[in-house]
Amino acid sequence: MLTGIKITEAVDGLRQKKFSAEELTKAHVNAINTLNDRINAYITVTADAAIEQAKAADQKLAAGDAPALTGIPLAIKDLFCTKGVKTTAASRILENFVPPYESTVTANLLRDGAVFLGKVNLDEFAMGSGNLNSAFGAVENPWKRQGEDTFLVPGGSSGGSAAAVAAQMAMGATGTDTGGSIRQPAAYCGITGIKPTYGRCSRWGIIAYASSLDQAGPMGKSVEDCAIMLQSMAGFDPKDSTSVDKEVPDYRAACNRSLKGMKVGIPMEYRAPGLSPEIEAVWQQGINWLKEAGCEIVDVSLPHTKYGLATYYIIAPAEASSNLARYDGVRYGRRVDGASLDELYANTRGAGFGDEVKRRILMGTYVLSAGYYDAYYLRAQKVRKLIYQDFMNVFDKVDVLLTPTAPTAAFAKGENLDDPVQMYLNDIFTVPASMAGVPGLAIPAGLSSQGLPLGLQLLGRPFGEETLFAVGSAMEKAANFTHKPTLCAGGSL
Repeated sequence: MLTGIKITEAVDGLRQKKFSAEELTKAHVNAINTLNDRINAYITVTADAAIEQAKAADQKLAAGDAPALTGIPLAIKDLFCTKGVKTTAASRILENFVPPYESTVTANLLRDGAVFLGKVNLDEFAMGSGNLNSAFGAVENPWKRQGEDTFLVPGGSSGGSAAAVAAQMAMGATGTDTGGSIRQPAAYCGITGIKPTYGRCSRWGIIAYASSLDQAGPMGKSVEDCAIMLQSMAGFDPKDSTSVDKEVPDYRAACNRSLKGMKVGIPMEYRAPGLSPEIEAVWQQGINWLKEAGCEIVDVSLPHTKYGLATYYIIAPAEASSNLARYDGVRYGRRVDGASLDELYANTRGAGFGDEVKRRILMGTYVLSAGYYDAYYLRAQKVRKLIYQDFMNVFDKVDVLLTPTAPTAAFAKGENLDDPVQMYLNDIFTVPASMAGVPGLAIPAGLSSQGLPLGLQLLGRPFGEETLFAVGSAMEKAANFTHKPTLCAGGSL
């Protein structure tokens, strides 16, 4: 089936005329029509526009000078502004917002010939770890526990992106990662995802959650697929003051590098309480694969890791509180009138924001308030610097770090919902890299005893994505993860 192939295979197949971009796109549109009512990965499907883009891609391919992503059908997280297509951030407050401009990342993908199937679901304003906080309903993980049909979460906030790729409703997807929102859903859904270095991809045109942490990245079926997508997405953008003017290397070429003599660090702090024995076993298996590939394994320490989660949940809500102040019912977005301006604000935000967004705005406003700014926000920024310095010290000794991505496999809807703190703990292994701004790659490494994907995470030096692709590609070959979810266009293996 055309929906089952990888981007690398589709790139070759299109050029060898084994199938057309229109056939490839229609196969994915059919998969969306079949599965989306159940999985709820897509908020907006742009089938007609996608087929027109595919026809244009076929013409480019016939002319013989087509960029790498020409004719490749992708899903776009509904946090990226897309010109003329509704962009909601999965929030009622933006449910009718149609941007008059294109985000830089999606413009880059369109420049390189990608076909956009539609906008995919997420936790509202990217705030969540289970894709349960969307105003348009929860996303269902296409994987199932053996012998059960329990609703499992796909991870968050990029749960719609991960579910769409895993269920073969898109060949790849864009995601954003603030504290693990690409890597954790990739682990839960058995796919690959990379959070690039902060500043590697432009944030212009991406609806902001926490501006010093948000970073766009690709999600795909393989390491090489992510390399091809990141090649297109990355690059300097003068419209984004945090974008770094640094040449984008050939990421795909890095996937075949030798690992001989490479040093891999194993941080002792990641052997955290609550880590499932199955995750620990797959972590050890990953260490063994890298030893066999010629790597030297080095035990290292990131002493301030234990403060990562607490620091994140001060800084991110503080920035969210500032960023979301613009949604007031006056300038744009949903408006609920009141007898006074204050009442208009209260009514608009009360009706427009969900519980988790309100919770984080309240937390953020509190830590920024007079009398608490120094005690919480300023202190958190100092700890963040220490976390960054831990990573820099370790990268003087090793080339890459290997850790788990999440402490458990995907959990069921409702299992952690009553306890926000327990939900926040799902990000325990991904948050420190976000605080430091370093790149992180998540790859599937095995199955749990219940038949659910378990993922491993590689962390690298700033702008060391090439090394992550090299190591990740070798681990991917060793893992040989060919399992498919129950809910999938191609059916389960």
